[in-house]
Amino acid sequence: MALRIVGCGNLDRGDDGAGLLAVRRLRALGAESRGMKLFEHSGDGLNLIDIFSDSDDLIVVDATAPSGQPGCIRVWNAKDAVLPKQALLCSTHAFDIRETIELARALDRLPSRLIIFGIEAARFDFVAALTPEVEAAVGKLARLLFEMSSAACDSLAACPPQ
Repeated sequence: MALRIVGCGNLDRGDDGAGLLAVRRLRALGAESRGMKLFEHSGDGLNLIDIFSDSDDLIVVDATAPSGQPGCIRVWNAKDAVLPKQALLCSTHAFDIRETIELARALDRLPSRLIIFGIEAARFDFVAALTPEVEAAVGKLARLLFEMSSAACDSLAACPPQ
């Protein structure tokens, strides 16, 4: 099965659009012609469980909570470890990505491989543009994902895990 990449977020909430924009940049680079399947997800996290169930190899890109390093890219192997709660407390929905992953784990519906790329946000203001640091990180991550195989993705962290 092809590598699937899901960009999560909300384009109307500043840096929260980082995941969606990363997928759009991958699409513009021609990632689908390389066999990648790209998805944009802006709804409730629970809807991701269906994507998890239909995937063997999945990457999720999303904004993470601010901690003083806007644009910092962090990587977590969600198949092997529980995600850090504080980093992913930025969802505007009932279930955030961390809670969705843990529910899918309990239901045995995680893909064989699940890598989370978090781009640290600076702000989640309504109708705000991406901050320059986050915009640069989106471009960097899209290029890295385009150039690298999925097997190398869990070594791409630009910042240590929180």
